[in-house]
Amino acid sequence: MNYHMIGKVLQSRYQIVQSLGAGVFGQTYIAVDIDYPDNSKCVVKQLKVNNCQPSYLDTLRLRFLTETETLKRLGLHQQIPEFIACFEENERFYLIQEFIEGHDLTAELPINQEWGCVWTENDVVEFLIDVLGILEFVHSQGVIHCDIKPENLIRRAVDGKLVLIDFGSIQSVDLGIDAELPIYSIPVTSLGYIPPEQFIGQTQPNSDIYALGMIAIQALTGIEPLQLQVDPYTNEIIWRSPNTPVNDYLAAVLSQMIRYDFQDRFQSVDEVLRVLKQMAAETQPTLALEPTAENDDSHQQPAPGKSSPLLTGMTVGLAANSLLMGLGVYSLLNTSPAYSETETLYKATEEYQTGDLQTAIALAKSIPSYSNIYPEAQATIEEWQQQWQEAAQQYLIAEQALNEGRWSDVLRATPNVPDILYWQSKTDKLAQQARVNIEAQTQDLLAKAYERAGQRDFSTALEYLRQIPQESSAGALVQRKLAEYNQKRQIRAAYFLHNASKKASVGDFNAAVKFLRQIPKNTSVYAQAQVKLNEYTQKQRLQTQSQKLALARVSATQKTNSNAFVSKKSATRIENSQSGNHWQEVNIR
Repeated sequence: MNYHMIGKVLQSRYQIVQSLGAGVFGQTYIAVDIDYPDNSKCVVKQLKVNNCQPSYLDTLRLRFLTETETLKRLGLHQQIPEFIACFEENERFYLIQEFIEGHDLTAELPINQEWGCVWTENDVVEFLIDVLGILEFVHSQGVIHCDIKPENLIRRAVDGKLVLIDFGSIQSVDLGIDAELPIYSIPVTSLGYIPPEQFIGQTQPNSDIYALGMIAIQALTGIEPLQLQVDPYTNEIIWRSPNTPVNDYLAAVLSQMIRYDFQDRFQSVDEVLRVLKQMAAETQPTLALEPTAENDDSHQQPAPGKSSPLLTGMTVGLAANSLLMGLGVYSLLNTSPAYSETETLYKATEEYQTGDLQTAIALAKSIPSYSNIYPEAQATIEEWQQQWQEAAQQYLIAEQALNEGRWSDVLRATPNVPDILYWQSKTDKLAQQARVNIEAQTQDLLAKAYERAGQRDFSTALEYLRQIPQESSAGALVQRKLAEYNQKRQIRAAYFLHNASKKASVGDFNAAVKFLRQIPKNTSVYAQAQVKLNEYTQKQRLQTQSQKLALARVSATQKTNSNAFVSKKSATRIENSQSGNHWQEVNIR
């Protein structure tokens, strides 16, 4: 653990007080917010940085921005830690989240059956419905948690609610992960809960369902996931035995949640929730069907031709996940090909989510009016039409903003898209392109800002920096440069004011005025500079007038002297002329 961080203060606010350990994506700490009187606790996550190459850091900044935007949306749920802040410091990326006071689910799970504290079926169903409600919201935001395990489910002390934490491994629903997940990089506590497809880079939304099913099985059996046997022919997990008191309904649901092939599992959280609710309605009055050693036939089997629609068609995997009761295999499958109205509505929902609204409506309308889910189907059709129209409208807004180069507006429109995977996927692609354009725009504006700053034109540099969108991954860098260039501009303004005063003191008001006119607005000395500018401009005007008057006097003096010289020269010529004439007269005589 990185104990050297203990006591360190980040952003002059968050003081590290405890290390919580390291994961695949970085280090986690507990910190106190020293800006608050009660020094409230928060969780600090430091993103792992493998190298400091500029290109790598730029990529990391973009990913960090993308994921923190997602965490902001996720934190709106009451059972997900609230997003507080994110920032970059010394080329390290930090995320601040709400600290949840309580204990993780590990403290409530049985380690083995000898403890005698396995959960009841009712406890398991309540647990599933609670966590599935959280996952329903998570998946609706277009992401997969990817690390559902007991350590990441906290029983909140204040109200006893479960809180889902540690979204450091979240993946995009439509993009998945970039490469295979090496087993050596996975925390030991995650093994057993991670489904097969996640190891080969094919993470699915129902990968979270698999992990949740494994936790429920551990709660029912007291056996940890890695200790369960696997069928060598089908790769399905064998978890149910004669010592596992669980009714057929719940067994079918859990087995469907943990199928080896993700295509055979429940495809969405909504499907599992619907089945659990229907199961609760059909079981009377309690879920538990206790098996006895004396009579294995005590299991209540459906009467021929009257199997519940819940169990009909539910693929469980007979070899691995059947009722192994010694006398034979009791299959939960009904040979009847009947397809219940509930399953029709499920299928319609799948079509709706994948983008085929007309097929979805047609399927929902095919449910007969005498069905007990007919009212729900009709209400669902109306809701789908409203949401579809709203989603299409938000997509068009985002698309128009993208075409017009309003990248920030694209990102603002994305969260407003209703929970329809088809439209969310389309809008997310627009948002991804907008983020790429924002980063390109950011690099261009930064280059221009650096160029102007190199020429000491800090005012123009600041204008370029202010044009960088807030959604840019360079937000922390921009804030630092804004502060730096603003400080340099203030210093340069004070320098111009000082030079202006020096020039004015020796009577060089022209130079003083030139210095003052270079002082930009929004500087601390601007008002003082304006006063001096008026003063020096007036003195410059008087000085100019004095100089003109002096020049005029000199010119007049020079003109007077020139006239006097010309007059004297003319008089001499006349005198000489008269003398010549007198001499001529004498000679004549």
